[in-house]
Amino acid sequence: MANIPVCRIKSTLLPLGNKKNPMKKRLLFLAVALFTVATWAQTPVMKFAQDTLDYGTISPGSNGLKIFKLTNQGNAPLVISDVRSSCGCTVPKKPTAPIMPGKQGEIEVVYDTQRVGPIRKTIYVYSNAGAEPKQLYIVGQVDAPKQ
Repeated sequence: MANIPVCRIKSTLLPLGNKKNPMKKRLLFLAVALFTVATWAQTPVMKFAQDTLDYGTISPGSNGLKIFKLTNQGNAPLVISDVRSSCGCTVPKKPTAPIMPGKQGEIEVVYDTQRVGPIRKTIYVYSNAGAEPKQLYIVGQVDAPKQ
């Protein structure tokens, strides 16, 4: 058998836990911490004046417009991506522009007041303020027309 030379390559990369290079571990920790703080610090906070608006008792054909007022209490622009209702009888309208920190916005909701009976509807607000939609409510009663 012939002697075949064996080439051995020594790695210059040290694992994170290596005692010879604790600086790598510290730098990685610092980078993750700074990224987390920077991401956490730039968040919008959506705060509504009221979560429930009451129509009270109204007649058929009455004005079905109600407005939810909100404030961005965070330190990043609030973008409302979608607003949906639990029923086709309720039509919500979202703001078209982002709501800057400290500024106010509105979500308009129009209920079809030709429908007689109780009003119990949920409005879902989707935004960059959280993964789950914010739930708003409208309540009231549409009385039957008087004969």
